Amino acid sequence: MFIKDNIYGAIEVKEPVIIELLKSPALLRLKNISQYGVPDKYYYFKNFSRYEHSIGVMILLRKLGATLEEQAAGLIHDVSHFAFSHVADWVFSEGDKGNEDLHDTITKKFIERSKVGNILAKHCLSVDRLLNEENYPLLEKKIPDLCADRVDYALREFQYWFKPEIVEKCLSDMINYNGEIAFTREETALDFALGFLELQTKHWGGLESMMRYHLFSNALKLALKEGLIKKKDFFKDEQYILKKVEGSNNKEIKEILNTLKNKKIANNGSLGKKIYKKFRHVDPRVVINGKAVRLSSLSGDFSNLLKKQREICKRGLSV
Repeated sequence: MFIKDNIYGAIEVKEPVIIELLKSPALLRLKNISQYGVPDKYYYFKNFSRYEHSIGVMILLRKLGATLEEQAAGLIHDVSHFAFSHVADWVFSEGDKGNEDLHDTITKKFIERSKVGNILAKHCLSVDRLLNEENYPLLEKKIPDLCADRVDYALREFQYWFKPEIVEKCLSDMINYNGEIAFTREETALDFALGFLELQTKHWGGLESMMRYHLFSNALKLALKEGLIKKKDFFKDEQYILKKVEGSNNKEIKEILNTLKNKKIANNGSLGKKIYKKFRHVDPRVVINGKAVRLSSLSGDFSNLLKKQREICKRGLSV
């Protein structure tokens, strides 16, 4: 099976477990789950899918020399995402307070109830082991470390709209250092870290993004309240829910959706609500003379910038 990826190029996959997972309904569903949460017609950037990201994570792990088991873990790491990704955290949990981990709480149950569980069992892979991120340091690490999940979605945004000129350099200077992702050059580590921080401030934690999350999640809450949709619908794909929501005669829902169609809607403080966004950032390790050193310890300017942006994020934004 050949896969052509927009970041890593073409690869051939021969391992039966990977091929079966890629063809499973649970993974294919992710083709219709937006990475940014708010779908294209209501967002100001064009999305890529959770399916594309999941494949990217698997390929990146492959390139870094990860085991087949870790590659499989990477492929299924987002399989339990609700429709509209982290917008669902704003609907059913505390996304507006910076907590965006709702899908992690249901992953095991989701996998065991899907064909993914059968595929893993067939190939003697343990669900419990695959879902324990401590087993796979290349796949998942706590902020501010690099990991394949964090690296892949950042590289995709760099490539698609932000800084395509640094993608190839980042990949060339990225290595597996004793089971962790690191850079071989300080300059490249700084390019990646600064780009990642700008994505946080200009996109993920920016006013325009948070306004759209707030408004779109409100439209979904109204649709739930009216009985147009149910929580279980979020285990289907986004088109299934959108068809129901967009067919609503509710005046408030219609007004929200019409507002979201505008290219720019941010108006600081207009809604009288304070919201918070998770502070996504990285402080990569750089391998110097055989030792891995934090970028922040090499660059005082970067260290100070991180502290400044962390404080700004803590204040939240008025929407």
